[in-house]
Amino acid sequence: MEYEFGQMAGPQTSIHAQRIKHTDDSEKSLLWLSTQAPQAAELLSHAKVQAICHGCTASGFLKTPQEDLDQAKELTAQTQIPCVTSAASIVGALRAVSAQKISVASPYEPWLNERVKIYLELAGFEVLAIAGLGTQAHGSISAPVIKALAHEVMRTNTEALFISCSNFRTLSLITELENELGRPVITSNQASMWGALRSMNDLRTIKHAGKLFQTQ
Repeated sequence: MEYEFGQMAGPQTSIHAQRIKHTDDSEKSLLWLSTQAPQAAELLSHAKVQAICHGCTASGFLKTPQEDLDQAKELTAQTQIPCVTSAASIVGALRAVSAQKISVASPYEPWLNERVKIYLELAGFEVLAIAGLGTQAHGSISAPVIKALAHEVMRTNTEALFISCSNFRTLSLITELENELGRPVITSNQASMWGALRSMNDLRTIKHAGKLFQTQ
């Protein structure tokens, strides 16, 4: 996430990160991660940042959309800094590109993809197709494999493609996939950056970050 945030930020914006220990994609581990967000946000607030993103997509998807939004509100109240979550930012991004029928690609195992689907359906989307790679080695997946998975889940009536996971290297593929598929492409890191910037009323466009950053 930090690497792709830095690529999107450009020289005028600094990115600060506070890591939370995370060793496996079990439900217990991912839910525990969310409990550590208040302490991490507090430490980041000392850097006088202008926005904070709780940047684990999967941990957000294990909650309901309302619970996820509630956590963002609690972090905002605690730090007095606009706070967003990756999952809620993804919902906002999909709505910003006027998508309701979506396809989903991820590196996740089947149980986690099912939770992603449930969350997105609760948020009002129709998930036409979802597929994962069944791995926890998210950061090691090559671009050709990610592209092939993206094409696999597309359907004729798909209105946007969502590629999940903040440890999935996808930023460099967004424009290429949008051109190939003819649909907006939303990724975890791209949507998280968009959500964080919009929370501080920063409406900048980022040319290499897809159609999302051409919206207001």
